[in-house]
Amino acid sequence: MIRILIADDHAIVRAGLRALLDRHSAEVEIVGEAATVADAVRLTVEVQPDVVLMDLRFSGEAETGVDATRRIRALPQPPQVLVVTNYDTDHEILRALEAGANGYLLKDAPPAELWAAVRTAAAGGSTLPPAIAARILDTLRAPTARLTPRELEVLRSVATGKSNRDVARALFLSEGTVKSHLVQVFAKLDVRSRTAAVARARQLGLVPLES
Repeated sequence: MIRILIADDHAIVRAGLRALLDRHSAEVEIVGEAATVADAVRLTVEVQPDVVLMDLRFSGEAETGVDATRRIRALPQPPQVLVVTNYDTDHEILRALEAGANGYLLKDAPPAELWAAVRTAAAGGSTLPPAIAARILDTLRAPTARLTPRELEVLRSVATGKSNRDVARALFLSEGTVKSHLVQVFAKLDVRSRTAAVARARQLGLVPLES
């Protein structure tokens, strides 16, 4: 019997995951539900699940599913953590894996894929959809995320809509220096325009997503 804790701040998502897993009630037992990071960690200690299904973001909380994963995996006898989320930027995925998650699944995955991922996690295996795995490998192999602190600062300023002149004033640089930094950014991100650079940086998690 696989003991599962569901950690997600949306009640409807928790209910949906429970309903899908209840189809396998002969092999699965839902031992708890958590709507906050604190509850996820507390219930993990109390009910000792085999697998925690973990969302990445909890509304109104400074801590994230990555923080919860890290705390859970640091316990003396930690369960496996399978991230089930809507967020698929390379940065989010890498942070979750680095925190100790052994699987990453998007919420629009087919039910059969979810069940297979749960069983794999319970057995100590890793689950990463092929498309996501390929992207992560590309990110790790390429120099795209290796911007210098100043290049990243310029890029983040550009992402807010500032012109080169505004960026130069805000960062106490010359316009020529800003342009030089952007040339390096374009090369490292393999893009040819400011818009493409910002879009690529958002995909990589280098700058915040648009609200």
